[in-house]
Amino acid sequence: MTTWNEPDLREAGTAEELDLESERSDGTLRDPVTMWVVRAGDHLYVRSVKGIAGPWYRGTRTRHQGRIHAGRVTQDVTFREADPSEYPDVDAAYREKYGRYTSIVEHVLTDRARASTLRLEPR
Repeated sequence: MTTWNEPDLREAGTAEELDLESERSDGTLRDPVTMWVVRAGDHLYVRSVKGIAGPWYRGTRTRHQGRIHAGRVTQDVTFREADPSEYPDVDAAYREKYGRYTSIVEHVLTDRARASTLRLEPR
């Protein structure tokens, strides 16, 4: 597992949103999807409000890699399923960062959304 360098981790983790492009089976990138991103510890995470049935999440399952753009950071990444033990820290990060959107943030804190939690690892 490759780790983030601190400047990129800080920049991407504080970005309001990121654009995620997953790789198709032929190696080309899908169109970017804009989503919320959080930092918990030394990791970056994203979740699908629609859970594992969400179209962009399903796209990450093809090759488990892609590219993100967050703030000034553009990085090729591997998509790793987060362990359920990571969920509480990710939940807390979503509440802290996006809590001002009370009626929206609750949608990424459901069991359905938690099941789609992906850790973004640089490659």
